[in-house]
Amino acid sequence: MIISALVAGVDEVGRGPLAGPVVTAAVILDPRQPIIGLADSKKLTEKRREALEPIIKQQALAWAIGRAEPSEIDQLNILQATLLAMRRAVEGLGLIPDHALVDGNQAPQLMCPVTTIIKGDQSEPVIAAASIIAKVARDREMVLMEQRFPGYGFAQHKGYPTKVHQTALMTLGVTEIHRRSFKPVQLAMKVKN
Repeated sequence: MIISALVAGVDEVGRGPLAGPVVTAAVILDPRQPIIGLADSKKLTEKRREALEPIIKQQALAWAIGRAEPSEIDQLNILQATLLAMRRAVEGLGLIPDHALVDGNQAPQLMCPVTTIIKGDQSEPVIAAASIIAKVARDREMVLMEQRFPGYGFAQHKGYPTKVHQTALMTLGVTEIHRRSFKPVQLAMKVKN
């Protein structure tokens, strides 16, 4: 009998925004239940991501979300906060993977061997599944942040540095979910003081 290795795919979303957490996901797919249509979350429509997300959660052997808050991003820097969030996601799986495939070129410290793959969300279905879980989770959270902080446009731009967002920062000021170590936020804080 051949026992297949438990391989976790790990990806992040939200390194570039000025607001909100960086969110990561770790997924271990069931090789007996392949999921059709997995792709880099950025290349899928919102509707397609929303359709795939519950299928991944239902059919995966394990999945978990990790995150690092804006205060952690400011304290550690965005790269270290992302690696911390990745570690949190893998530790949240409830299963210890035999190996982790991580999108990008930086490896978090995990309890298993790690292989980094640049653009891994385009070549590895297990990383694509993680990218979809992370993207849907973060996007939903930013839609809720629009209700909490009206006027910033979080539901549309998800915290990324669009012109609308940067204008709102200058006129409305900085919220508790903004990353104070990011230059446009620092600039807005100087203008408002």
